[in-house]
Amino acid sequence: MADYLLPLNINGLAGRMLKLPAPKGKNREILFVYGHHTSLERIYGVAELLNKYGAVTVPDLPGFGGMQTFYKIGQQPDLDAMADYLAAFVKLRYRNKRLTIGAYSLGVMIVIRMLQKYPELAKKIDLLASIAGFAHKDDFIFKRRTIWIFRIGTALFSRRLPAAFLKYFIFRKIFIRTTYLFVERFFIKQQHSKIQGTDAEEKRRRIDFEIHLWKCNDPRTYMKIAHEMFTLDLTGKHINLEVYHVSVDADRYFNNTLVEQHMRTIFRDFHLIKADVPSHSPSVIADAKDAAPFIPPALRKVLNAKK
Repeated sequence: MADYLLPLNINGLAGRMLKLPAPKGKNREILFVYGHHTSLERIYGVAELLNKYGAVTVPDLPGFGGMQTFYKIGQQPDLDAMADYLAAFVKLRYRNKRLTIGAYSLGVMIVIRMLQKYPELAKKIDLLASIAGFAHKDDFIFKRRTIWIFRIGTALFSRRLPAAFLKYFIFRKIFIRTTYLFVERFFIKQQHSKIQGTDAEEKRRRIDFEIHLWKCNDPRTYMKIAHEMFTLDLTGKHINLEVYHVSVDADRYFNNTLVEQHMRTIFRDFHLIKADVPSHSPSVIADAKDAAPFIPPALRKVLNAKK
């Protein structure tokens, strides 16, 4: 993976970018936008899989994966700021090119907002794919009381001092490791999906990677954008594109029926593709084989079609 990592400097912020060259005979340009609790290391398996169909670029998002935060330049890391950042990246990197955009979970709402704010960019996109994405706060399957707890909690911890408390006192190796092991021990029947069905060595590896994710993502940005997720409403502004949406029947976060209803009000057309996978996301350290079920055959056929 190190051979394909490049420095990324944009809008005064420094991060990283994963760039995989196109295989012989493929000219599709694919931009992948990752989700909330992730990094380039975690998403590398997905990028490898998509690389079969063209060149793949995955940029860090400000405050995620170790990239500097919007707070460094005096901005709030809200959805509009993320959309502006992604639009700037598209304009810089794909100035005279058409592109395919694939987005996962949080990345989908950022892409939607970008296209609503910059409708001219829709003309550059030859294919838009959503993987376990959403567009409205009501898409979550949580109870109303739980949603309000999340709203209040994320609003609180998106403030400077509470976020610093999280970063320096709560997100420590020993606390994170203990939490995952506690969940496994006392909720065996509903074991945490990220360590479910693993042997001791694999469990240790996955928890180590979870520790890395919690520490490389900026807590204040993480909580601010999570608050945006629980207050989200992207309906009401049309995007002149069709979307290929991959849904997960066993998704522990979203009501797929409501996701479809809301996306149909936004996009010109909606194509539903079901993924035969047991959870919302692939394993913590996913290779191309692990990621394969999240790119079902129907979507691969579309990706493989000549442009």
